Amino acid sequence: MQLLARIALAGIFWRSYETKVVDGTWLQIDETQYFIFENEFSGLPIPTDLAVPMATYAEFLFPILLVLGLGTRFSALALMIMALVIQLFVFPDAAHFFGWAITVLGLGGFLLSRGAGLFSVDALIARVTGSKTA
Repeated sequence: MQLLARIALAGIFWRSYETKVVDGTWLQIDETQYFIFENEFSGLPIPTDLAVPMATYAEFLFPILLVLGLGTRFSALALMIMALVIQLFVFPDAAHFFGWAITVLGLGGFLLSRGAGLFSVDALIARVTGSKTA
């Protein structure tokens, strides 16, 4: 179940990441994102020039880490915080919360409490080091 939850949570943010970069590139941010963040996401408490790269690179890095099962709890927590920021400052309504945010928070909370599961780099590291926290 943890593998499925990791893939599901990663997929949500990976699809969002893909909308933020220029087609055919990995990390080249599409300039329209700055316009969108400035005009449609104006409630964010940080400047657009900082928010766009932060969101883009977080939506790139954390899904990859989740699929690998590396730093799973940290990645899940980071994406949960991102979802809460979006909920509070961008779409502060119940429809958004019960449509999108609650899914992210549920999947993230599950991974935060249970860890990456058996099929993960975290579990491999735990086996090698003798730890029981994967």
